Amino acid sequence: MKVLMLDPPQAMLDERRRLGLDGRDEMWDGVLHMVPPPGGPHQRLSTNLMLALGRLAQRRGLVPHVETGLFRSEDDYRIPDQLYCRPEHLSDRGVEGADLVVEVRSAQDETYEKIEFYAAAGVRELLVVHPDDRRAEVFRAVGSRLLPVQATGGVLGLETLGVELRTVTGALHLSWDEGSAQV
Repeated sequence: MKVLMLDPPQAMLDERRRLGLDGRDEMWDGVLHMVPPPGGPHQRLSTNLMLALGRLAQRRGLVPHVETGLFRSEDDYRIPDQLYCRPEHLSDRGVEGADLVVEVRSAQDETYEKIEFYAAAGVRELLVVHPDDRRAEVFRAVGSRLLPVQATGGVLGLETLGVELRTVTGALHLSWDEGSAQV
């Protein structure tokens, strides 16, 4: 369900903040998007991905983040499930650019509507993972756009981390030079 409130009551916004319900809210060119919290399967998958990818990212000099704001301006930011950035992208309000963004799909989320924003924010790769069947999609920067990467022999690659991804019997297999993981 989508709801548009042209002039939300300040008391409602204050109450959401007081209760901590606004932690995943996003601002899209000045328009507030109230994002519901993810469910258990979504969070477990995201956690397992972070455990597998986090150390690989750190070895490459990237800083892992969970549910951190990716900003273009004060009134234009998104909060992906994960992002991996260079230290120079860090700011007091969140992150100002990223090498890799990870979105774990939820029913009726806005993942695909965020792709243009991520491209404009300088994201090099976007990994989209579907919790139900562990299917992965990779989008890679080509010029000023993030375009879908075609799998070769059922394998997708994340250039930013040197990881290969394949879905086999409802599990996402990740492999890299020194190891592998299954989520």
